[in-house]
This record gives sequence, structure tokens and C-alpha cells, in this order.
Amino acid sequence: MSERNGYIPGVPCWVDTSQPDPEAVLPFYSGLFGWEFEDMMPEGSESRYFVGHIRGGDVAAIASVPEGAPGVVAWNTYVWVGSADEAVKRASEAGGTILREPFDVMSAGRMAALADPEGAAFCVWQPNRHRGARVVNEHGALNFNNLVTRDIEGAKAFYGALFGWKALALPHGMMWALPGYGDHLEESTPGLRLQMAEMGAPEGFIDVVAGVNPIAKDDRQTPAHWRVVFAVDDVHAATANVGKLGGEVVAGPLDAPWTRVAVIKDPHGATFTISQFVFENKDLAGEPAVGK
Repeated sequence: MSERNGYIPGVPCWVDTSQPDPEAVLPFYSGLFGWEFEDMMPEGSESRYFVGHIRGGDVAAIASVPEGAPGVVAWNTYVWVGSADEAVKRASEAGGTILREPFDVMSAGRMAALADPEGAAFCVWQPNRHRGARVVNEHGALNFNNLVTRDIEGAKAFYGALFGWKALALPHGMMWALPGYGDHLEESTPGLRLQMAEMGAPEGFIDVVAGVNPIAKDDRQTPAHWRVVFAVDDVHAATANVGKLGGEVVAGPLDAPWTRVAVIKDPHGATFTISQFVFENKDLAGEPAVGK
């Protein structure tokens, strides 16, 4: 499951971060995750779009802040769709906000920026040449995407209408499941369903595409948002390097179901989670951050 060649509609497929000075944070991510970068923008362009690679495969990108966009530094989640225009229509009908109308990204694909009714921003991606993250679920690669929200019921209605997601109640919390996703994974990785069952994965877990982290009722400051999770081999080793690279460890390392996690802030303030798979933690209480 480490290397991918495309996704199916309704699956988070890509992440990037818009930065005021993208070149300045390249050493941070290279030092933390081992990414090698390539600027995908045409020669002479004032904007930058540095795609990070592992073994030559795309994993994530660091970009300039788009013209006219708010100067919020954050990691962005993209969900694969068959049609960005149709997704925008469905999102609007379901009570979402259109932050940026559909547009073509050269020959890479077509995208739009949206927000759910609570304000959590994300993007939809209609692929052409760019097929999303090619390497996932290994050190330095995209591992998971979590919706952080106060309105669980509202989120169920919105994302169900937009992507066909179903709320899956698991022993350690709620997750988003996409019916048929497990069949797609089994086709690309024969034996995966049996392997997950032997590990003790809950029923329906193979269809999970994203997670849900409820915001505490007494927390009046945290806005609804999408959180990005990257896998690491050793959380303690990774966090030991964060300060040396100019970042900040916001929380952790903490043990969670199936994982050991920490929350990191890069030198410009973009926050993300790193997660180490720890089988011995499978029965812990709390909220897991699992793989794609």
C-alpha cells in the first residue's frame, strides 16, 4: 500500500501548504522527512510549487500563497473527484461555501476550494496528469486526513451528500468510510482484507478514508479545520530534530490507539501531525490516526 497510482472519487489524495516564503521552509521538510524538491512552475513564473519526492514519487507540495488568498499558513487536504464542477454544485446545495471556483491547473488537473458549513476548508481535485500522492503510509509520506469539528451531525450530512461518506462508529471514535473503498484497496493489494482482519482491525475499517476529531465543547478558540497526518518511523527521533530545524513541537509525543503521535509547527506556523504505527497501542483509549 506504500505506492499508489491514482485514487477513486471520494478519497483524500493530496496535500500541500501555501507559504509566504516557500523556499525558506524547504530545509525544514527535507531535514524532517527526507523530501527532495522540484519546482513545478514554468520558468519565469513569480509563483512557486515545490513538490516533495520520496524515491522520485510525489508526496506533498510547498507552494506560494495564491494571489488574493488569505495569508493563513496551513496544510490543505485535496479529495479526488470525477468532476470539480459537479462537486462544487453538490457542495453549494449541501450548505457549503465556494472559496474558489473550479479552474484548470495547467495540464495537472482541475480543482476548486471549498468550505463545509462549519468553515473547515478543503479542496477537490479532478485529476489529469497529476495523480495525487504516489507514496503514502511510510516515513515522510501522507498517512491520514482528519476533520476537526464541533458539528458532527452537520458534517455527516454535508460530506455524505458531497462524497458519499458514511459515519463509521469504531471503538476509538468515529471515522469516515466510503463504501467500496476496501474493494478498491483489495484489488490493488490482494490479501489486504485478510491481513487487516488478522491484525484485529474493526469491521468496516478497510473502507475508512478519513477521521473525525471532535472539538471539546469548552474550546471556543479552535476553528473547524482539516488536519494532515504524516507517517514517521520513530516519533521520538523526529521530534528531537524539530527544534534544530526551526520548527516547534506543539504537543507530544503521545500514545494513541495503534499509534504514537506528536503535533508539529513548521517555521512559518503551518501545523501538522506526525504518527508512528505502534501495534502494542491498539487497545488504548482515544482517537487513532490511521493509514490511507
